[in-house]
Amino acid sequence: MIDQLILEFDRALRTVFAPARSVRPIPGDDLPDAPLEDAERRHAAALMRVNHVGEICAQALYQGQAMMSRNPAIRDALQQASDEETEHLAWTERRIAELGGRKSLLNPLWYGGALAIGMAAGRFGDRWNLGFLAETELQVEAHLKSHLDSLPAHDHKSRAIVEQMKVDEVEHAETAMRLGAHELPRPVKGVMKLASRVMTRATYWV
Repeated sequence: MIDQLILEFDRALRTVFAPARSVRPIPGDDLPDAPLEDAERRHAAALMRVNHVGEICAQALYQGQAMMSRNPAIRDALQQASDEETEHLAWTERRIAELGGRKSLLNPLWYGGALAIGMAAGRFGDRWNLGFLAETELQVEAHLKSHLDSLPAHDHKSRAIVEQMKVDEVEHAETAMRLGAHELPRPVKGVMKLASRVMTRATYWV
């Protein structure tokens, strides 16, 4: 038990503070970096910072949910999703640096809150756990779509990253539904959207 707690704590530290790595090529890496106005560059960097925080939260959610699940198949699905989210961390982290931005100063806070939510979701059983995962991914997909509408049209490198992230999030949601996810009640979905809105607005600036 103590060994597991140490491993989970180490994972949290690495997620928040260590550079992430990607096995897959970074989407758009072969595209030219289009010239951006200062305002466009700041806006794109802020949006990618929001996306980076979303992946920080995803890591924490999956960690909390996996800790509470006793079903090996579900833990494997959560681990696979987590591995891909780690790649998203690497992609957004690099793009933030290329745009001259910075990661959110509130990352430890976001991680801790998402970990607690993931553990709470896991306590309701695997089908509700999966339902929470599916709804999270569907909301993230919508959030990424809004970023595609907002990013500068000629910022092809950022757009390529967001497009691939969007594809991956849909796959995660579909996997959760195939494994038997329950659809969450509407009030729960509403609370999740509200929490996401607060996080997004804060992270855009901080």
